[in-house]
Amino acid sequence: MTMWLRNRAGTEPLTARSPLRARRILSLVALVLGMVAAVVFAVLAASTGAEVWRWEAAIAAAVAVVAAADLALLRRRR
Repeated sequence: MTMWLRNRAGTEPLTARSPLRARRILSLVALVLGMVAAVVFAVLAASTGAEVWRWEAAIAAAVAVVAAADLALLRRRR
């Protein structure tokens, strides 16, 4: 056993990898889908006048905003 393996303080595996790439991909997918869904729901709300579509558009827009904030944070960490 080499010296650096004996002095490990954490419980991480030897082949631990950063999840930032997967997180970036998931955030990009959430951003695109959130924006598309917000537009679709807003169009449905305008055409039908139903209140439920406005709420759906707001939720989808919130998902897109959170995904955009996560992407900005990931870019800053890079």
